[in-house]
Amino acid sequence: MTRHAAPFQQLRTLPVTVPGNGQRPTVIIQPSRGLLRLDLAALWHYRELLYFLIWRDVKIRYKQTAIGVAWAILQPLLTMVLFAVVFGRFVGVSPEGAPYTVFTYAALLPWYYFAQAVTESGRSLVGDAALIRKVYFPRLVIPLAAALRPLVDFAFSFLVLIALLAWFGIRPSWPVLALPVFVALALLTALATGLWLSALNVRYRDVGHTIPFLTQLWLFASPVAYPVSLVPDAWRFVYSLNPMVGVIEGFRWALLGQSGPLPSALAVNAALVLVVLFTGLVYFRRTERTFADLV
Repeated sequence: MTRHAAPFQQLRTLPVTVPGNGQRPTVIIQPSRGLLRLDLAALWHYRELLYFLIWRDVKIRYKQTAIGVAWAILQPLLTMVLFAVVFGRFVGVSPEGAPYTVFTYAALLPWYYFAQAVTESGRSLVGDAALIRKVYFPRLVIPLAAALRPLVDFAFSFLVLIALLAWFGIRPSWPVLALPVFVALALLTALATGLWLSALNVRYRDVGHTIPFLTQLWLFASPVAYPVSLVPDAWRFVYSLNPMVGVIEGFRWALLGQSGPLPSALAVNAALVLVVLFTGLVYFRRTERTFADLV
């Protein structure tokens, strides 16, 4: 424990008298102090634990299920069908240059990842309360594992998107190479949000109850079922401050060849996400020492 704890903790050694053995040093592990001492290097030392937590969550999610990983495909697929009927047929939303089903599914793919990552990471610390109380490790591993786990569902759902593109004869061109950038932006957005929610949920348990409501509002504030062109020009800049707007527009640009997000708006999105992520890390580290007492 001492070898792994050293990169991110302050170690204090006290002499303790043991009958018959003289003096034996005892190592006391304390949370590192300082506003900017985030000790992110500790995540590399605990990479095996990170992998274990991700694999544990994957097995728990699909254990004793009748159709297994098909749930990762059915959720966005059925939502696509619902949106196609309600918005595509009844409301008459007409995207430019792509069938509405592919237009919607290309947005639902990153959205479902984001919603799952925020929900799971926001509730992760309370859900792993027994682990936090018994075992010492950097608590940041828990929300990080919860934010990475939905990438497995994302990978399975992406196979359906490839099939849809082939069915409609859509061949992505060179912008598809930028797709990992938008996946990374969705991951950082989910992690930044999840860090704040998970730390706050330890102290205020009603935060966990508000997460589904938050993601539902965020869904309709993002261009999943409708194109960005429907947003009035006067509100376009404020609307584009939502990082998921840039992610969804980026996916449609990379896969469907539609107009992508403005570089200026994308830069603002990235800057906002980094600010929220950094402040979330600072708040998480400052409150980390109280997690074991409150969960």
